[in-house]
Amino acid sequence: MSTKQTPSPRPSVTIADLAAMRTNARAVVTVNRAASSAPSAQKLPPEFNSAQVAELCGIDRNKLEHRRRKGGLPDGREESRRRMFTLKEAQIWVNEYRGSKTKRGCVPKGSAAPKAAVITVGNFKGGVSKTTTVATLAQGLSLRGHKVLVIDTDPQGSLTSLMGVAPETLEDEDTILSLAAGDTATLADAIRPTYWANIHLIGSAPRISGAQFHLPSRAQKGGFLFWSALSNGLDADIRDLYDVIIIDTPPALDYLTINAFYAADILLVPLPPSAMDFVSSTQFWDLFVELNEEFAEYGMAKEYCFVNVLLSRVDVNDSASALVREWISESYGKHVLPVEIPSTAAAKTAAAEFGTVYDATVAQQSARTYRRAYEAYERLVEIIEDQLIRVWQSQVADKGESL
Repeated sequence: MSTKQTPSPRPSVTIADLAAMRTNARAVVTVNRAASSAPSAQKLPPEFNSAQVAELCGIDRNKLEHRRRKGGLPDGREESRRRMFTLKEAQIWVNEYRGSKTKRGCVPKGSAAPKAAVITVGNFKGGVSKTTTVATLAQGLSLRGHKVLVIDTDPQGSLTSLMGVAPETLEDEDTILSLAAGDTATLADAIRPTYWANIHLIGSAPRISGAQFHLPSRAQKGGFLFWSALSNGLDADIRDLYDVIIIDTPPALDYLTINAFYAADILLVPLPPSAMDFVSSTQFWDLFVELNEEFAEYGMAKEYCFVNVLLSRVDVNDSASALVREWISESYGKHVLPVEIPSTAAAKTAAAEFGTVYDATVAQQSARTYRRAYEAYERLVEIIEDQLIRVWQSQVADKGESL
């Protein structure tokens, strides 16, 4: 004789359950963000010993010590038989020795200063280190004496968090949303300082997703080229103030990404050497070319000073990646930068602490794994700085030809 079983209740996850999960996740983020910046609850910039400052200046330690004793530059402080310098002090030293490579210093005297060059870091695939590349590149360039503005166009706000700002604290006017909505014609009021001297931020928060509605809506009314909103919002006053503007993009071809691509002088595409990432990159270039062809149809032909493919998240122990690196090199040729960003435990630790390898303490920076990642990023910064100098010099040359 069979017995009838009572059916199990239908499983369900309610909105209230999701709200509780969201609350828990926010609490975990808040606790860990605070822990990474304890005891001040704010991110603190790193400090540098005399050997590191000398390296940044491109001189030996003995020369730095001799110059320090002459006076006129920051003296630092003695700590545990070492001389330590704050970030601002280190930047003053660097400017003394490397000022000729800044935007103003690399062009002939008497010529008008060039405008800030714009670098957009993009790839339609997530997890390729776009945000880490933006933050680390900005810090590395600032350590070489450059004034940097970073712009976060990703609603996730990861770059904003890395710069020490909680996305949930931002209002519309602190992001690019007011510009996208047509409430302002400039991004000047959205700029804020960060914990890192000489790096300013236009932050992001989930609410900037609204730009995906504002931009096409304005375009439908006629007379508005939606892809030029960001470029126009970076007006002459802003471009005069900074040496370089670096834009982080979401992993999608949306209206904000298109704006970021159109604003760029230099395009930087991080690409891990994995088969799936490589295949995804071919789709990226298909869409990218179609996008630029569309610009041309409207008489807005777009050219880039440099287009760079950066091998990122490279695992030297992964034998399969060697083959993919060959594919990448064969496909993209001269656009592949001569540097590989390694996937190291040090870099992962820094990211988990809402930082980069440049945020590491002096003790951490002496570790071998940190040194590998640090040296790779330093090489990237060196390459990009050389490209920036060529962009600035070409601006001045173009002005001379037009006179």
